[in-house]
Amino acid sequence: MKLRFLGGAGEVGRSAILVNESLLLDYGMKTETPPQFPVGTVEPEAAVASHGHLDHVGSIPSLLSGDRRPPIHWTPPTRELALTLARDTLKLHGGTYDCPFTEVDVRRVTQVSETHGYRESFEAAGHEVTFFNAGHIPGSAHVLVDDGETRLLYTGDFHTDNQRLVAGTTARPDADVVLTESTYSDVSHEDRATLEERFAESVKTALWEGGTVVIPAFAIGRTQEMLMICEAHDIPCYVDGMGKQVTKMLRRHPEFVRDSDALQRAKSHARFVDGRDGQRKRIAAQNTAIVTTSGMLSGGPAMTYIPEIRDRPVNKIALTGYQVEGTPGRDLLETGSAEIDGQRMPVAAQVESYDFSAHADRDGLHAFLESYRDTPLLVNHGDKCEQYATELAGDGFDATAPSIGETIDI
Repeated sequence: MKLRFLGGAGEVGRSAILVNESLLLDYGMKTETPPQFPVGTVEPEAAVASHGHLDHVGSIPSLLSGDRRPPIHWTPPTRELALTLARDTLKLHGGTYDCPFTEVDVRRVTQVSETHGYRESFEAAGHEVTFFNAGHIPGSAHVLVDDGETRLLYTGDFHTDNQRLVAGTTARPDADVVLTESTYSDVSHEDRATLEERFAESVKTALWEGGTVVIPAFAIGRTQEMLMICEAHDIPCYVDGMGKQVTKMLRRHPEFVRDSDALQRAKSHARFVDGRDGQRKRIAAQNTAIVTTSGMLSGGPAMTYIPEIRDRPVNKIALTGYQVEGTPGRDLLETGSAEIDGQRMPVAAQVESYDFSAHADRDGLHAFLESYRDTPLLVNHGDKCEQYATELAGDGFDATAPSIGETIDI
C-alpha cells in the first residue's frame, strides 16, 4: 500500500492522504490568512471523509470541478456538516482565491454523495472501507482501508472519554498499519466532570452577581455540548450563530449522538436567536448566558456580543476550546484586549478558558495505541508529530512521522 501525504502531516489542518494513488482520505483546508489547501494536484477515483470539520472536509467540493465526479463516502452527519461548511465558505469567500470551489461544485457534492453507517463495509476505488465510531463529534469515524494486502486504520480525530454529546470510542479494529492523530500528545485534560462543575459554578456565580456570560463555541460539536451542559445545570441560555443550524440538523440523526433525548432537552432549554431588530444588543444586556460562534472570536455573532459586554467587570467571557495563535481569542487571553471587527478593544469583563476538547489527550492516545503496540504507527495531525513519534519509539512502538508531500510504501 502506498500513502501520499498532501496535508495534515506535522500540522493541524488541511488533512489529506492519497492511498494507492486512487483513494483520498479527507481533503481539508487550514484556516490561516490566507487559507492553505492540500499540496499538489489530485484526481482520485473516490474520496472518504472521516468527519465534518473544516480541516478535514473544507476542500472536498473542489474535487468535483471540471469533468471529475469521484464519489464521496461519509456518514450522514458528516455529509450534512460538510455541505453546511461549504456553503458558509462560499458566503464568506466565494469568488476569491480563499475559496477553491464554486456553488456548482457544491451542488455536485450532493449528486455523488454516498452515506454509510458504522461497521458497514463498502467498496471505494477498489478498496474495502469500514467506518467505526471515533467519539469525536457526531458522525466522526475511524476509517479502516483494506486493499487486499494491507489493512490501514486511519484514526481521524478521536476521543476515548465520553462527552455529553457523543460517547468515547471503544473500536479497536485489526490493522496492519495505524495512521494516528496526535493533536494533544503533550497535554493532559482535566477530569471532565470536574471541569464541567467548575464551568457551571463560574457561570452561575456571574449570573447571580448580575452579569452576562458570553460562551464562544465552535458551531459543530462544541455548541451542542455547551447547550447540554447548560441544560443539565439549569443555566439560562441563548444560542446564536451556525451552531443553531447544526443543533437542529443533529436532531435528525439521533443514532449518531450519545443521548438524543438529552440533546432535545438542551435544544428546548435554549432560546434561539434570530438577530433581527437589534435583538442581540438587548440579549447582551440580560442576566443570561449566550452560546455563540465563533469559538476563537474571529467572526460570527460574537462580534456583536463582545463589544456590548466588554466594559463591565461583572460580565464574563468563557472560552471553551483551544485558541490558535494569532486569533482574537488568543490575544484576549494573553493581553486582555482583542481586535473585534477591525477595532482593537480592551476588555474589562472577566476572561476564562476551559478545555472542553473533543480529542484524546496524552493518556487517551496512549491507551488507544496500546492495542497496536506490535503494529507500525504513522503519526500525523499535530504540531509535535516528530517528537511524539520519537517518544513512542522510545517506549517500544514502531512509530514514525511522515512529512507533507512525502510518499510512503507500507
